[in-house]
Amino acid sequence: MQPLIDNARAYGQRPEEFAGHAQGQSPEVLFITCSDSRVVPALITGARPGRLFELRTAGNIVPVHGAPSPSGEAATIEYAVQVLGVGDIVVCGHSHCGAVGALVRGDDLSAVPAVRDWLAHAADEPKPCDPADPTVADAVQGHVLAQLRRLRSYPCVQRGLAEGRLRMHGWYYEVHTGAVRAHRADTDAFETL
Repeated sequence: MQPLIDNARAYGQRPEEFAGHAQGQSPEVLFITCSDSRVVPALITGARPGRLFELRTAGNIVPVHGAPSPSGEAATIEYAVQVLGVGDIVVCGHSHCGAVGALVRGDDLSAVPAVRDWLAHAADEPKPCDPADPTVADAVQGHVLAQLRRLRSYPCVQRGLAEGRLRMHGWYYEVHTGAVRAHRADTDAFETL
């Protein structure tokens, strides 16, 4: 923890670099990804502060629109699209995903009931894959596409897509190589960026 504290102290020693942030934010992208500590959107994309509006959830799950109780995830999506006017949404899954792996393997999650209940919100059951494959690549990629389909049910996303002011992207990040693959609709495959 001490190195993190030391960096936080040093980070604030350059206030001139941050003064412009007081004027507000206008991020270009809503970046939806997993809470996994190995997935760092700003490092993956090289984005400086203010360029990404991030939504991080266990398993990069997008909850169904219109659930009985409002969610922070739905509010984040709506705010990014309606208020901030992001032009792109990226849903980024990753290799070695514990959440998708648990779904694919049918892990007993009774010891972590909040995790179990959250994972029940996955849009579709992930594609079966080889349980011996720790990357769960096929399942994660299918899961990313399911989250993109679910996003299309949000009225603000529907409007943005219909008006041509919003684009959506499915990404797959390999934590063990740093490679990023993007889904291409014309080939229906995840290909290297």
